[in-house]
Amino acid sequence: MRAPPLLLALGLACAANAASLNVTVKDDKGSAVADAVVYAMPKVKPPPTSPRGAAIEQKDKTFIPLVTAIQVGTAVSFPNHDIVRHHVYSFSPPKPFEIKLYVGTPVAPVIFDKPGEVVLGCNIHDHMLAYVFVVDTPFFAKTDASGVATIDELPAGDYDLQIWHYALAAPQPAQALKMREEKAAAAFAVPLRIMPPRPAPKP
Repeated sequence: MRAPPLLLALGLACAANAASLNVTVKDDKGSAVADAVVYAMPKVKPPPTSPRGAAIEQKDKTFIPLVTAIQVGTAVSFPNHDIVRHHVYSFSPPKPFEIKLYVGTPVAPVIFDKPGEVVLGCNIHDHMLAYVFVVDTPFFAKTDASGVATIDELPAGDYDLQIWHYALAAPQPAQALKMREEKAAAAFAVPLRIMPPRPAPKP
């Protein structure tokens, strides 16, 4: 059944107004920064959206991925693919929680209902570490190995473009962003703390 003309026109208009924003993130030495989260906070609050679910796996005694970016209200599952049990926890104020010793996938996911940085650990394997960054906007993306993130379906409007990375040496000011074109670009040059190498899984 075809959509009514008015609904079809509205859909086409929304698609036409949605833009793509490429954000390049480098450190103060000019090297690409992976796993940075960039997010656009609209000046005018958008209609509510239903966040997608996410999963943080445990494999070879490692959290995968190292960084997960999600929207407030997202349900995150923690499947354990190892043959040993894990005890996932966080003491971070936005979401303190624990999933006691288990294998497989816990029945109930964890709902991240407040914005901010959540650091994950395992009570059994001290080397295990990961980060969840929760944003109060549907417009966000994570940089790849080349330091580039793409926020798709970004409606025309005015935003504050912000950045987070687990190794940021200092909070970075937001950039004013005016989306008027179908494609746009932005860039950050950020100072990073020297971080120890990600610990290797222990036998």
